[in-house]
Amino acid sequence: GMMLPLPEQADVLMLATNSLKNDLNSDNRFIAGLALCAIGNLATADMSRDLAPEVDKHLGSSKPYLRKKACLAMARCLTKCPDMVEDFVDRVVSLLNDRSHGVLITVVQLMTRVLVMDSGGGDEYGDGTPANDDPDYESPCRAAFLRLVPSLVKLLRNLLSMGYSPDHDVGGISDPFLQVQLLTLLRLLGAGNVKASEEMNDVLAQVATNTETSKNAGNAILYECVQTIMAVESDDGLRVLAVNILGRFLLNRDNNIRYVALNTLAKCIADGAQGIEDGEAAAAAAGGEESGNDHANTAASALQRHRTTVVDCLKDPDISIRQRALELIYHLVNKSNVTNLTAELLNYLVLCPREHRSDICERILRVVDKYSPDDRWRVDSLITMLTIAGRECAMNVQSSTVVYVSRSSEDLRAYSTHKLLKAMRDDDGSQRGLLNVGMWCVGEYGDLLLKSYTYNPPLTNEDTDNENENENGPVVATAVSFMALEPVAVVSIVEEVMNRHTCPMEVKARAITCFAKLRERFAAGDNAADAATLEKLSQLVRKHEGSPELELQLRSCEYGALIDAMRGVAKKRAENGDGGGEEDIFGGGGGA
Repeated sequence: GMMLPLPEQADVLMLATNSLKNDLNSDNRFIAGLALCAIGNLATADMSRDLAPEVDKHLGSSKPYLRKKACLAMARCLTKCPDMVEDFVDRVVSLLNDRSHGVLITVVQLMTRVLVMDSGGGDEYGDGTPANDDPDYESPCRAAFLRLVPSLVKLLRNLLSMGYSPDHDVGGISDPFLQVQLLTLLRLLGAGNVKASEEMNDVLAQVATNTETSKNAGNAILYECVQTIMAVESDDGLRVLAVNILGRFLLNRDNNIRYVALNTLAKCIADGAQGIEDGEAAAAAAGGEESGNDHANTAASALQRHRTTVVDCLKDPDISIRQRALELIYHLVNKSNVTNLTAELLNYLVLCPREHRSDICERILRVVDKYSPDDRWRVDSLITMLTIAGRECAMNVQSSTVVYVSRSSEDLRAYSTHKLLKAMRDDDGSQRGLLNVGMWCVGEYGDLLLKSYTYNPPLTNEDTDNENENENGPVVATAVSFMALEPVAVVSIVEEVMNRHTCPMEVKARAITCFAKLRERFAAGDNAADAATLEKLSQLVRKHEGSPELELQLRSCEYGALIDAMRGVAKKRAENGDGGGEEDIFGGGGGA
């Protein structure tokens, strides 16, 4: 009854130490068992020091009932007093030969807890590496447990080959609880230790290949086996097997199993061999057929083979599955698959909740920036992203798009400007990012809209394959064409976008700047606009001189004065018959 009303911080627990000691010495195993349960749940550091010798006596009891409870109580005592660990290592090692499965489970749990404390961590699922800065340092406890790896491997192998046992069988699996605990302990022992990892490689492969997956018990064992394979110093073949197991998990109808598989795959990429990119870089640096074959057998390449399954998870109705799949896809992207996976990300951008779009746009920008095969594809992808999520994308995404367009060739600038003008015309006025970038490009490169544009994309590998299978002749890539626009048509489209009631105020401000730029770009050149169009542009610039919005009013007044000044200088130069001079466009003095 003491375990129910009292927390472990209660001072009255100190008064119960003698009572617990008396109960531990009782001949009645149930009274002693209750005392061990109380110690396992409530023992403080002082109680642990006082009662540890009594608990140690029950570790050698002839009754399995008391031995397993004593193991759990000792785990609590050692957790509270880590300095006592070395005193009880030998006792723990001897219990590993116990025939009772209940005792074995608790002993393995006690060893796991000791290793976690020895590594300086508080997480049972940590990597188990020593906390000492010296990589070759091994504590006495860890060294003692490492000598038991062959015994643990033999115990796990016996469980795999054990026939049906009604006392331990769960869903056709022999004692899955003990198997999971053993795999967890092996993971902690094999982390950072090549010799121990080699000793357990065979049994890990046996667990991975012989465990049934039709029941949750088998799936739990396989999941723990994968965790162990990825944590120890296993070879590439075993890691490929682990990735394939997770790939099968992704095909399971249970969302919990799929969620766990996606999380584990993402962790495998983050922690394993520097991910896919480093594996490809190593293969490319080595060159030759042999290096390619070696790379084909790595966990990274095995994960790429499950790429289609991961992408299909983006269509799952469960939002948590979609988010985990999205995180994994970012890790899967490399130079060879960037076009396909970016297309999938853009498709998901259409369906995802609006609150997630900003983050996805940031990630797509990083992917495009890092793995883009060419400038045209990069700009095309960014424009498509702005068309889908221009309302949610951050300002740095818009700025990056402008930078990429401005640094590109004139041919790509013409393509980008034509495409952005068409996207602005078809938009309902709500995609703020698209309109901001579009207004800047139209104002900066509006003269390129007055010329027709045609681009013939090269054939892709897929097109080449289709050409080989096509009986009607060669396959020709679809050309991209934009016809030349009249200056008045360009002005009309920009004016229409600006006048929409959904148009944001910052876009209207950029539209005024766009009109001012077009006024000068359309005033000269082979395709110069007529006087009526130029006058219309001047009127559109001045339209907001009386606007209650300060930014619109300021731009309208300043750009109007600038246009008048430029018009006066041009007229004066025409009268003087020269095109030079340092005339001040605002009519001020020209010299000091």
